[in-house]
Amino acid sequence: MDDRVVEAARGWLGTPYVHQASSKGCGADCLGLIRGIWREIYGNEPETPPAYTADWAECGSRELLLAAATRHLVPIAINEPWAAGQVLLFRMRQAAIAKHLGVLSVTGAEVTFLHAYTYHGVIESPLTPPWRSRIVARFRFP
Repeated sequence: MDDRVVEAARGWLGTPYVHQASSKGCGADCLGLIRGIWREIYGNEPETPPAYTADWAECGSRELLLAAATRHLVPIAINEPWAAGQVLLFRMRQAAIAKHLGVLSVTGAEVTFLHAYTYHGVIESPLTPPWRSRIVARFRFP
């Protein structure tokens, strides 16, 4: 399954960043990328996310993205090894709610992840120490 997840995610590379979108080649945000991977692997999405503003995580206190990930993905214990295809959930600022998602694509000496990033679109980035320090939880597709 993990190879299928990474392969599906890499198919989105170059998709422009578009808030709330989930259309390969046309536009996606980080949640839209995960939703698109889900559709490629399983078909229909398990739930439709509500509309959300670009600053939704700056003005709330409820961990909506964490709760949704926990409902539909399989949580990974902190001591489990890293594996390609794992979904990463990030907290972009200390004390803020988690609001960014990515897919671990390469493990080993040069760890990378795929994500839809504002102004960049869907890209593959090194999982540098600043990114690692923001990881709140890891999941795998069921």
